[in-house]
Amino acid sequence: MTTATHEETLGFQTEVKQLLHLMIHSLYSNREIFLREMISNAADACDKLRYAALDNDALYEGDSELRIEIEHDPAAGTVTVRDNGIGMNRDEVIENLGTIARSGTAEFLKQLSGEQQKDAKLIGQFGVGFYSGFIVADDITVRTRKAGTPVGEGVEWHSKGEGEFTVADVERPAHGTEIVLHLKEDAREFADDFRLQSLVRKYSDHIEVPVRMPRVETDKDEDGKPVEGSEKTVWETVNEATALWVRPKSEISDDEYKAFYKHVAHDFADPLTWSHNKVEGKLEYVSLLYVPGRAPFDLYERDGARGVKLYVQRVFIMDDAEQFLPLYLRFIKGVLDTRELSLNVSRELLQQDPKVEKIKSALTKRALDMLGKLAKDKEAYQGFWNAFGSVLKEGPAEDFANRDKIAGLLRFSTTHTDSATQDQSLADYVGRMKEGQGKIYYIVADSFNAAKSSPHLEIFRKKGIEVLLLHDRIDEWLMSHLTEFDGKGFVDVAKGDLDLGEVEGEEEKKAQEETAKAKEALVKRVKEALGEQTQEVRVTHRLIDSPACVVLPEHEMGYQMRRIMEAAGQPLPEVKPILELNPAHPLVERLESADGDAFTDLAHVLLDQAIIAEGGHLDDPAAYVKRLNALLSA
Repeated sequence: MTTATHEETLGFQTEVKQLLHLMIHSLYSNREIFLREMISNAADACDKLRYAALDNDALYEGDSELRIEIEHDPAAGTVTVRDNGIGMNRDEVIENLGTIARSGTAEFLKQLSGEQQKDAKLIGQFGVGFYSGFIVADDITVRTRKAGTPVGEGVEWHSKGEGEFTVADVERPAHGTEIVLHLKEDAREFADDFRLQSLVRKYSDHIEVPVRMPRVETDKDEDGKPVEGSEKTVWETVNEATALWVRPKSEISDDEYKAFYKHVAHDFADPLTWSHNKVEGKLEYVSLLYVPGRAPFDLYERDGARGVKLYVQRVFIMDDAEQFLPLYLRFIKGVLDTRELSLNVSRELLQQDPKVEKIKSALTKRALDMLGKLAKDKEAYQGFWNAFGSVLKEGPAEDFANRDKIAGLLRFSTTHTDSATQDQSLADYVGRMKEGQGKIYYIVADSFNAAKSSPHLEIFRKKGIEVLLLHDRIDEWLMSHLTEFDGKGFVDVAKGDLDLGEVEGEEEKKAQEETAKAKEALVKRVKEALGEQTQEVRVTHRLIDSPACVVLPEHEMGYQMRRIMEAAGQPLPEVKPILELNPAHPLVERLESADGDAFTDLAHVLLDQAIIAEGGHLDDPAAYVKRLNALLSA
């Protein structure tokens, strides 16, 4: 190899330094995964060259037999992983091996705690990739050349994983990438033929690119004895080297499915479940979809990676083909291999092809069915919901055709358990409905405690009617698109008139009407005292322990959604609440007997307290405090 030229020393990105330190110390017990990551990256490089060569087969440079090779030298303590894939140029080497160019990095680093066991899981969530080499090596050299570039444009990257790396130009006859790992003293076990072969079969058997290792063969004489000097090295394929998704399901073990998921998703943990299907007929394709065990850090990032790996007749096309699943299923990982698309398909063409929409519809139903089966295992589904529930709640707005299916998969907190854990389904709720109850009742608040303690629930708790406690930021938006379930409409208990249907008897309704008539004078005085601050004042029967509450008109945007819109800079017209008074409460009785300023002050205090209890914000908190102090000192 020619002497290196144009050598420069560069510093790692700060995030890389932190990640390297944590991986070296936190993933010690999982150190064998380094080989899986190296092989996975090499397989991706081969896939990318195969795709690029569809338009320009000169990129193969006369070597179209794509492969990954692994060698070891016990004496030198090295393991070498090489591929004849796409390779990298100098800029790509610096970008890919010196930085973490991935959204979610800042959030990832925020959550690191310094506890090895916990951080190991977080690192797995984020992905380990090339840097996993430093778990077993204290010195790594990478030599690479991008396919189609001159021999003199090879690049050598070298680092001890401490804080900096060097990059130099070298001559490299072969395209592709070679990684030489100089093993640490306590990792010399990996410079062993049997150990490496067993790891390839354990982690990378499913990879379609052949993974080869050298074996020395010797000729034998007539007596079966080795002929001295006849030794020759042959390359033996040690993995299955058949695309896992094209094999019959009956021949694939659960461990193989899990290993393939880790390759596809670059995840550290096992998936929760998967669905493998071959479709023939008008559309022909094979899909293998996975539900991850935990959420990635870029789940809510606008530019986060999402979608399935797309193959056309087993030729890799793209990593994140997001056109085949709706956005609310962006956590689904997997592979789609189809005959329906051309090999030169692009993202733009995918958006225009009607077959894509048909496959998307089928994959969406398949994914929802997979979640439906998972839901039968309550514990496993709870793990899924805790990780991805907020994303699935985007579904009813985005996917009208599957709205009923999605509704059946939703989970909520309710007054049945009074727990912040969202573990109750709508089917559970309907099964517990009171006789004569025709609606599903819910309340939206900024937090679980605010929802659980809302005055609006008092009559429901007294009558034993269950209410959904919605406290995610997306919940009010969700309920604006979820109109019914199992023929039962949804009712926000904090909006409009309260109607408990047949749960209330005729005598109760008649008594309420009489009370409202008897308090007409009080209602009129309160309305005059509050002026333009309310659109209406009325007597209520929804309160038991609280003196007053505020209610919004039935089709008005709720307080939670208003705050979200205002925080996003969206101007909204002012909405005036309806004040409802509990005629049996001592404070309301005191109000009725008060006069002058005392009456006005107490009316304002009741309104302000009701707004606070609802999670609203006062326009003039100082005035509220002043009035309250005056009443307390009277």
